[in-house]
Amino acid sequence: MEKGRLVLELPAGEKGDRLRAYAERRGFHRFLVAPGSVPKPASGREVVIRSEGSLKFPGGGADGRARTVARPSDLEGIVQALKAAPLVLVEFKGERVIPLENLLAMRQGAGESAAGALWVRAGTGAEVPGLLGALEHGSDGVVLTATSPEDIDELETHLEHPRMKLTWRTATVLRVVPGGIGERVVVDTTSVLRPDEGMLVGSQGGFLLLVASEAQGSRYTRPRPFRVNAGAIHSYTLLSDGTTRYLSELEPGDRVIVTSVRGEPRSVRVGRLKIERRPFALVEVERAGRKYTLFAQEAETVRILTPRGPRPVQELAKGDHVVGVELPAARHFGMAVQETIEER
Repeated sequence: MEKGRLVLELPAGEKGDRLRAYAERRGFHRFLVAPGSVPKPASGREVVIRSEGSLKFPGGGADGRARTVARPSDLEGIVQALKAAPLVLVEFKGERVIPLENLLAMRQGAGESAAGALWVRAGTGAEVPGLLGALEHGSDGVVLTATSPEDIDELETHLEHPRMKLTWRTATVLRVVPGGIGERVVVDTTSVLRPDEGMLVGSQGGFLLLVASEAQGSRYTRPRPFRVNAGAIHSYTLLSDGTTRYLSELEPGDRVIVTSVRGEPRSVRVGRLKIERRPFALVEVERAGRKYTLFAQEAETVRILTPRGPRPVQELAKGDHVVGVELPAARHFGMAVQETIEER
């Protein structure tokens, strides 16, 4: 999803053509090009032409606009432009993230009338994650100038380390009871995880518990520092682009969030999934008057985060406290949306 919102601004001529071909092999498909450098139409590719302050679409139609924000009073003009143009590209002079957050809030307040697509220009690849994640949604597109394959490679390194702020909360265990037998998912990553790191997992998208890695091992098993025995196939987990996905839908190469309470969330790649029938423990917790559940394999090596660190799921009991992450509950294909929803 992050690459889907990135727009690479390419130089003109043969150099730009080579860079575009390289970028497409790496999964980028949105480009801002100079007049005369428009590639032939291709499925999945989106091209916009920059032309003296305006943005033109190869197929015609209303032009987009390029605007600059240098002071707070400029933001209202951007909202008005979003009402009149199908696309507005904004370049922030100075601060970027806070003005973008203010702009996104103003745009939301304007409702459907400000329906134009909002693109913002990033000065460096390091700025991209913050612009993609502002107010959880970010802008519709982030434009970054690329002049060499190294620029594209460097950009990918920043996408691997998302700037994501997690809201940690404590919940009270209501019960831990047998949960029957079902399919559970073990996620083997391509990274080494610490014993206090794990994936965020739960049956409801509004509150996910941290299931720790198997980096600690036990008397009868060797440590598996790349592995998280995550839970039942229906469970949600958090991806590095801020969306959620069912464990059953994960695929090799997907980027999932692993974190600890005291550490920064980081992105790791899924290397392999193991789905097997195993007995479950049903962990039900309460947070702010709402109930949430997690189906975890009933095994000593499956540990849930508590205020005192990860504890085996079999040791949890009514009245204990666990630590998890609070998220927007309303989701559409994993993306946070504003709607009324009740999860049970």
